[in-house]
Amino acid sequence: MQHLPLTRDLVLIGGGHAHALVLRMWAMTPLPGVRVTLVSPGPTAAYSGMLPGLVAGHYPRAALQMDLVQLARHAGARLILGRAEGIDRAAGRIHVPGRPPVAYDICSLDIGITSDMPSLPGFVAHAHPAKPLDAFAEAWEAFVAAPGARRQVAVIGGGAAGVELALAAAHRLGPGAEVTLIEAGALPLPLLGAGARARLLRHMARLRVRLLTGSAAAAVEPDAVLLADGRRVASAFTIGAAGTRPQAWLAGTGLHLTEGFVTVRPTLQTLTDPAILAAGDIAHLAHAPRPKAGVFAVREAPVLLHNLRALLAGTGALRRYRPQRDYLKLISAGSRHAVADRFGLPLDGAWLWRWKDRIDRRFMARFAALPPMPPAPLPALLAAGVREELAGGKPLCGGCGAKVGQADLRAALAGLPAPRRADVLSGPGDDAAVLAQGRARQVITTDHLRAFTEDPWLLSRITALHAMGDIWAMGAAPQAALAQVILPRMSPALQARTLAEIMAAAAEAFGAAGADVVGGHTSLGAELTVGFTVTGLAGRDPVGQSGARPGDALILTRPIGTGVILAAEMQRAAPGAVVAAALAQMARPQAPAAALLAGHARAMTDITGFGLAGHLMGMLDASGLAARIRLAEVPVLAGAEALAAAGHGSTLLPMNRAVAARMALPAGPRAELLFDPQTAGGLLAAVPADQAPALLAGLRAAGEPAAIIGHTEAGAPFLSVA
Repeated sequence: MQHLPLTRDLVLIGGGHAHALVLRMWAMTPLPGVRVTLVSPGPTAAYSGMLPGLVAGHYPRAALQMDLVQLARHAGARLILGRAEGIDRAAGRIHVPGRPPVAYDICSLDIGITSDMPSLPGFVAHAHPAKPLDAFAEAWEAFVAAPGARRQVAVIGGGAAGVELALAAAHRLGPGAEVTLIEAGALPLPLLGAGARARLLRHMARLRVRLLTGSAAAAVEPDAVLLADGRRVASAFTIGAAGTRPQAWLAGTGLHLTEGFVTVRPTLQTLTDPAILAAGDIAHLAHAPRPKAGVFAVREAPVLLHNLRALLAGTGALRRYRPQRDYLKLISAGSRHAVADRFGLPLDGAWLWRWKDRIDRRFMARFAALPPMPPAPLPALLAAGVREELAGGKPLCGGCGAKVGQADLRAALAGLPAPRRADVLSGPGDDAAVLAQGRARQVITTDHLRAFTEDPWLLSRITALHAMGDIWAMGAAPQAALAQVILPRMSPALQARTLAEIMAAAAEAFGAAGADVVGGHTSLGAELTVGFTVTGLAGRDPVGQSGARPGDALILTRPIGTGVILAAEMQRAAPGAVVAAALAQMARPQAPAAALLAGHARAMTDITGFGLAGHLMGMLDASGLAARIRLAEVPVLAGAEALAAAGHGSTLLPMNRAVAARMALPAGPRAELLFDPQTAGGLLAAVPADQAPALLAGLRAAGEPAAIIGHTEAGAPFLSVA
């Protein structure tokens, strides 16, 4: 099969409604040769239309969340979890703190807006802007769940959003709650017709929402809102809904802005730069100004997609976005009622809420049930065994899930001759080879990972830390690294961009560990693969796997579960927050943990492809011991056990189970995770039992969620799991 080269970078900044729809449509009709990147602060984005329903208690928080991790996988895009803070248009780079700038050929903005009011004294410290939605939803749910919380809410801003939130809060908190709506102007709901306004005011009276008009907020206090006329409105939870404000960093881009919003042409290209487009609330339509409303973002999406494709393909045939003059406004009224307004004609009733509910749920269903992409059909005639190898339909895993099985690897290495040189002190089998350098000891290892993420920078960082795991497990300090990089076929410009990200991540990770990146090798191939050969120096004899003694405590420094999470993510089945937490763990160095353990561990290894059970059995074989571990004490990443229970697992998992023949263990998904292949997994150390509590306390103080999972005992190598 021919792999078409990548030649253009499309970067979508923000996971707003327009971009979410663009990604969904892109998955159905991708443009070959384009690398798509989504930059978003978090792994999910909240749907604004259902926020009042969340506040009212009609929807759980999960119902509002668009899972950007699953959506990016569906579209074949890389997801960078970070907040963009600048665009260098001359260089074609987007600045995201904590990583190198992200290059683009075409860029689109859909970063939403905020209801923050930083100029209002006390607002930042004591109030909650309704936008961004994720932060607001989290704060509201915490407030409602807090025992004994005062049921006093103040909403600043009497527009449609403020009225909806005030009604929703009053409904959720029930009789006896004090909800106050504060409007600086003389009239609430100024953009609605008189009939719809009157109906919503009646709903406010029904739920006993107090309305204060002509009352500007002067300050927000911990338990009240201070008005300009000196009155105080008691409030245990203050909501800001008084307007919209764009993100401040846009002012430094040099783009034409209208009151801080990015000014765009009918093609959604910015007035200043045709290579940058904008949609959703952040865009100001110069040709047809409209209020900020999600309906415009949704209807902009097909035009945005068409124009992005045209610009990336160089066809130049762009479409114009023509917004409707008015739109149907469906405003929920706290209980399961809604008021509708269009062209000044009002409607009111429970049936309108049911209609709105169907519209909202139908929109969210487009992201909850992403249509599967059928695999390419197999040829009619195949070699014997091909169909059996492909049974189950699971894609080949990346990371350590792509390793050869432990038994097959040992069989292959068994034929190697013993080391002939006197300065080669170890053969295959330990985490790293040990070399004599005079009286000093040097360790050397190599590792590479098949890509499990579309982000070269993140893959490189995790691979570097993963490769140093063998050095740290030997009690050594990383010294130097050589990179081995296979890039998918791409243009010279994209090669340079990608290599720059990979090497920047490597230099940062190795540099923080005191090591130097001294070169390497590159080639082009079918898919992205990053590897490193690493040397390390040990001030004393390295820590191997053979020194454990009966009665030693077994300390595991971090949770297991990365294999099942990455496998489920490839099939768009892992929740985005679960994936983000697993990636964050893999991207954390283990140097502090290794330093704490190195002077005390009698035996140590890092948990990688063969899983906790396989690597522990390797230590027991080398030390000639048995062990007992307590399954409940083994730390597990959030979401991993549920994914295992649902039947997800790495392609290496069946081969890792072979070690179960020398184990006694209970059934169940948690026990299955003992065989889960780990990428950048934790360190497993056998330490004297009397030293274990102090070491555990030190590890936890250093931020490692370590645990004592069991102990070794005399006997033939065997693992008992209780």
